[in-house]
Amino acid sequence: MIKPECSQKVKTEYHLILFVAGDGANSRIARNNLDRLCELELAGRFTLKIVDVLKNFKAAVENNILVTPTLLVCKPEPGVIVIGNLNEHQKVRTALSLKADQP
Repeated sequence: MIKPECSQKVKTEYHLILFVAGDGANSRIARNNLDRLCELELAGRFTLKIVDVLKNFKAAVENNILVTPTLLVCKPEPGVIVIGNLNEHQKVRTALSLKADQP
């Protein structure tokens, strides 16, 4: 089932939605990790939306987001959900269908 937030049509190769809870430590870490990954590897090929569930609880409910931070990878398909602060870089890369890190 397509999540409501993913139904938005985008022309970029990667469409990402990060659900956070305010400016808590894990939310900040997830934002920083995702920003770094996008800047280094997805430059110009992604759209990123950040949803603060404290301000937009309805979006969390509609997308069945139960914990934060949660990254919803809408594109490339099939959609994938990554839960946590995104410190496990290789798992995030795998979710994005990126090639393995080069030594």
